[in-house]
Amino acid sequence: MAESRRLKLVISYDGRDFAGWQSQKHCNTIQDNLEAAFERVCGQRLTVTGSGRTDSGVHALGQCAHVDVPAAQFVADRWLKALNGMLPQTIRILRARFISKSFHARFSAKGKVYRYRIINGLVRPPLEIGRAWHIPASLDRDLLGRAAALFPGRHDFGAFAANRGKEERSTMRTIEYVRVTSRRGLIEIEFLADGFLYKMVRLMVGSIVRCTLGKESLQSIEMRLERPSRVASRFVAPAGGLYLIRVRY
Repeated sequence: MAESRRLKLVISYDGRDFAGWQSQKHCNTIQDNLEAAFERVCGQRLTVTGSGRTDSGVHALGQCAHVDVPAAQFVADRWLKALNGMLPQTIRILRARFISKSFHARFSAKGKVYRYRIINGLVRPPLEIGRAWHIPASLDRDLLGRAAALFPGRHDFGAFAANRGKEERSTMRTIEYVRVTSRRGLIEIEFLADGFLYKMVRLMVGSIVRCTLGKESLQSIEMRLERPSRVASRFVAPAGGLYLIRVRY
């Protein structure tokens, strides 16, 4: 490429129709759609680098990415309009601006906020299909809060990570907060951490809910944080309830 500038993107998407963020051969992913849109706009394939992967079915309100674009082609707002004109309606670039090439969407990130949504009631509203986990059994909100309160701090989260096929350099992570909010039949659990392991949020939510349903104890969560074991019985919460809210830099 001739002289280039680094463009920072903030992206929102409904993950139901996509095979996650990461580009895959013959798969319909968010990254694939973004790179195809860039190719249609500027006639060349550009690599879009995200802050991290989201799995198939997971949504984003504020995913962040960067891409090096031809320096003289467009101002940032023109890129935003041109790309949104090429993307599916379920993927939208919310903001675009030029930034220093020292910025890296993944390696410059200081933390991420994820939110998990649960519909707790006998009837699931049709518009929540694929956007929240429906649990008809009554959940003890006090016990749910006590289970969630076990996770903040610096721990080895090896027992709350799935195997992606490669060894993690470290399974130590620091969770700054876990906030539970509840209104009528909607429960939201929000996590801020310096980083997340593969399926970590969904495994934590799975344990919190199992504990609330009497299928797991508070002590078992504490034990897995103190002495991580990958062989423990675990439950992964459905992908559709998970949202990447924002990336902190």
